[in-house]
Amino acid sequence: MTETFSGDHGFALEMDKNDPLRTFRKRFFIPPNTIYMDGNSLGLLSEDAEKSLLRVVNEWRKLGIRGWLEAENPWFWFAEQVGDMAASLVGARNGEVILTGSTTVNIHALLSSFFKPEGIRNKILADELNFPSDLYAIKGQLKIRSLPLEDHLILAKAGENGLLDESLIADLIDDHIALVLLPSVVYSSGQLLDMKYLARKAHEKGALIGFDCSHSVGAVPHHFDDWGVDFAMWCSYKYLNGGPGSSAFLYVNETHFDKEPLLAGWFGNLKEKQFDMLPDFVPAANAGRWQISSPCLLSSAPVEGSLKLILEAGIEHMRKKSLLLTSYLRFLHNEFALHNHGLGIVTPREEHRRGGHIAFTHETEAVRINEALKHRGVIPDLRPPSIIRVAPMALYNTYEEVYAVVSHLKEILENKEYEKFSETRKAVS
Repeated sequence: MTETFSGDHGFALEMDKNDPLRTFRKRFFIPPNTIYMDGNSLGLLSEDAEKSLLRVVNEWRKLGIRGWLEAENPWFWFAEQVGDMAASLVGARNGEVILTGSTTVNIHALLSSFFKPEGIRNKILADELNFPSDLYAIKGQLKIRSLPLEDHLILAKAGENGLLDESLIADLIDDHIALVLLPSVVYSSGQLLDMKYLARKAHEKGALIGFDCSHSVGAVPHHFDDWGVDFAMWCSYKYLNGGPGSSAFLYVNETHFDKEPLLAGWFGNLKEKQFDMLPDFVPAANAGRWQISSPCLLSSAPVEGSLKLILEAGIEHMRKKSLLLTSYLRFLHNEFALHNHGLGIVTPREEHRRGGHIAFTHETEAVRINEALKHRGVIPDLRPPSIIRVAPMALYNTYEEVYAVVSHLKEILENKEYEKFSETRKAVS
């Protein structure tokens, strides 16, 4: 990307004027008097998501149980149909993606099938920066199998720069590693890992590999099939704007459709057999076999509308703008000399190593700086102890908002405005 930035406010206005995605902002409900930069934690509601949610509510009102087969998008196949909608975002074929459960439940479901310790190949490789829930699930799966954590879980370490080195991760994959589970984007720093390289290295060494893509799907294009990814999972309430606690997705490469779902549930049945009420599980012939329970329709419905909007905008166009916004944020950080006040950036400078947010760091005052921003109407989020994440979203944030955020930071730091706030973080930060 060759865009030349300027520290002048007029530059931001000109960028917004020429932004090909500018009209999409009008379709989102922006909280009043707010610069919302927390879409990597909870995306905003769109008119499209609201419409699909209200449609399903209305179908429930008018049809009752008949909605399973007679709704506009019949509820019985809803998870499969929305999964197919999402497939193009991750480079998958129809049938390889399903909308189901939650991210952590999907991790358990997939690990139960994909982690098969045999002989000396009996370890899982993850990383110390992974989202805690992923690590809880991995440890739980090892405990279920009575495998001591200290002998069967390998955690790749971060470097002094707070980032992961893919080549060092690859070096850890040996004859003892059965499965690798990594994030696509590190939730704290915003580092985007080279999934294609890691998948190739895992397979060269005889291991299976999966990714938690909660912090990348909807912001970064993926090509799971081409990259040889074995399985993946991700939530839909961040960059996919599906709503708080909205249903999650899982992906399984079709080469693994013969694997048995050990956390079996009736909605993973072959659809034609599901209501035969057989005592024996007859799994679906695609990723749908990893469904466990009936889909949560009211938590799934907004995802349909949101995906339609995202597909209309185009993930490649969204990625281009996302990189421009985060590059502009980095530029202004340097232009306004925020590093002179102890505010650094841990997110990689290289665009191919960057997800959808910028992680600012302050060794001592991150909590209070974050609170000062919120007091001014800027909504970022805190990741203790020292990271403030700022995520300008391609579909509803503007370049002028990015300029305003950095201007706010400059004043907060120069005037030590953060000293007015408590050092104790809130329950949800």
